[in-house]
Amino acid sequence: MPVESSVERVSVLGLPVDRVTLTQAETLLKQYLESEGTKLVFTADSHAFICAETDPAFRRCFSEAALITPDSAGPAWALGQYGKPVPGRVSGVDLVEVLCKISATTGATIYFLGGAPGVAEAAAANLSLKHPGCNIVGSRDGFFGDLSDEDVAESIAKLKPDILVVAMGMPRQELFILDTAKTICAKIGIGVGGSLDVHSGMVKRAPMIFQKLRVEWLWRLLLNPRKLEKVKNLPKFYLSVRRAQK
Repeated sequence: MPVESSVERVSVLGLPVDRVTLTQAETLLKQYLESEGTKLVFTADSHAFICAETDPAFRRCFSEAALITPDSAGPAWALGQYGKPVPGRVSGVDLVEVLCKISATTGATIYFLGGAPGVAEAAAANLSLKHPGCNIVGSRDGFFGDLSDEDVAESIAKLKPDILVVAMGMPRQELFILDTAKTICAKIGIGVGGSLDVHSGMVKRAPMIFQKLRVEWLWRLLLNPRKLEKVKNLPKFYLSVRRAQK
């Protein structure tokens, strides 16, 4: 479903991304809670754009998302290169905060899915303290064992969440949302990657200096060198956007 006309959708490397601020995203999320069907919110970073060139699963995420936010500095920078600047990134970490704030004021119910054992539960506890009244009705880790996605979806559906927050990495988290939408029937499904790790307190968000310089990716790499493969796509994304401008 296309995003509402109040937000401009821009093509970057042949893929859609929305020229949206965090405030505009909050407005849209509130609208989604009043609409029909499940709206996928895709927090797309540079890695997603590069992978979508060859991976149909990533392309599906782009094509079926109601809202595609510039999750990292790369897409935010690219929008500026295309003459459509935004103030900055709209990240999964920030959107989780927004959704909890919305829940606290509207009563909308939230379910956290993903991360290592204990992460979703800790994130739910911390955010419930930070946003009194936030209605988080359940949580579980992203390791299903012998359970299928449908088994997990059926257990979540019993709690009738309005908002499903999934932290299982791209595109796994988005495909789970899309493929189980008719079972869970949440109004909003959002993939947030490592955001629950941050909100759980088990991983620290980059210091403000890294955020201001738009190099949070460097901080994440320092904390977890296994992210090197993902970081390798940053130069490719930069060069691809530059070439597209010629």
